[in-house]
Amino acid sequence: MTPAIDHVALTVRDLPGMTGFYRDALGLAPLGGDGETARLGAGDRTLLELRRDPAARPRDPRGAGLFHTAFLLPGRAALARWLRHAADSGIRLSGASDHGVSEAIYLDDPEGNGIEIYRDRPESDWTRDGDRIAMFTRRLDLDDLLSAADGPWTGAPEGSTVGHVHLQVGDLDRAHGFFAGDLALMRTFDGHGGAWYGWNGYHHHLAGNTWNSQGAGMREAGMAGLAEIVIGDPGRAGQAISDPWGTRFRFV
Repeated sequence: MTPAIDHVALTVRDLPGMTGFYRDALGLAPLGGDGETARLGAGDRTLLELRRDPAARPRDPRGAGLFHTAFLLPGRAALARWLRHAADSGIRLSGASDHGVSEAIYLDDPEGNGIEIYRDRPESDWTRDGDRIAMFTRRLDLDDLLSAADGPWTGAPEGSTVGHVHLQVGDLDRAHGFFAGDLALMRTFDGHGGAWYGWNGYHHHLAGNTWNSQGAGMREAGMAGLAEIVIGDPGRAGQAISDPWGTRFRFV
């Protein structure tokens, strides 16, 4: 079984508010919790776990940690339905890009955690050179995307996943040692100040950049933001490791 992102856990200061945001804005279904945590996802699959800590200090936008969690929808029509929902709901977007391999829309949650909502183009349309996969950033034609909507948004459809997680790191060379060594990822693409990595030919499951975080040190305890990335990998189930800046990865 190829490793993949199972779900992401965030430490949040306002559990009810953040739960409502991910339910209403992103359409993630509540899947349980105990008053201190909330699990949300699509179908019966948890994609996001929120952990309450009202004393947590706000995340440092220049520190190591989360750049964005990327929720992968199972097709262009689903992305178009969500975009229509976002427009009708007045959800504030921070960007929209055509990356060649995918179409992506960006926003932030109320506590400043980055989010990407995207769909993949068919792999047959990706341009490969050995292990490398061509990607770019161009303006996304939102009107053309909206034309693909085939009905109203009714929540994140079954088959939605956390397609990838993009991290802020302090140094790309140290990050490469962790991604390629400890996580056995293949480097698929390089951009200015960033590097992208995937398993089994995917364009990327993880990426790291220094756009805001060059030279960042270890993450401080007691901060809101990324708590851990959970990776589905039965061969390593029960293990946990951390990257050079203290971001935790747990295997299930």
